[in-house]
Amino acid sequence: MILVVGPILLRKKFNGITLWPFIVLRHKGLKHDAVFLNHERIHYRQQVELLVVFFYVWYALEYLLRLLQYRDRFNAYKNLSFEREAYANEKDLQYLNRRPFWKFLHYLN
Repeated sequence: MILVVGPILLRKKFNGITLWPFIVLRHKGLKHDAVFLNHERIHYRQQVELLVVFFYVWYALEYLLRLLQYRDRFNAYKNLSFEREAYANEKDLQYLNRRPFWKFLHYLN
């Protein structure tokens, strides 16, 4: 389910976020951005694979480790295995049709 919440509820640098079972968007126009939605749907699949709760635990722990590694919040975020998978495949609109289970593990450094 896609929700449009406007710019007030999302940080300035984020246009959307996947919070199972919702994809939350900053702007209504993003509902028609196939690449952006594909990126968020990849996160949706990751969340389902890790039974939602474990996704958030893993995401937070990996973020803290990347923050120690890069000492920069943006670089830490961009180098999370979940984000690396989503950014690498967001333009491939058929990716989720052939994506193997737990593919994000391939993106761990």
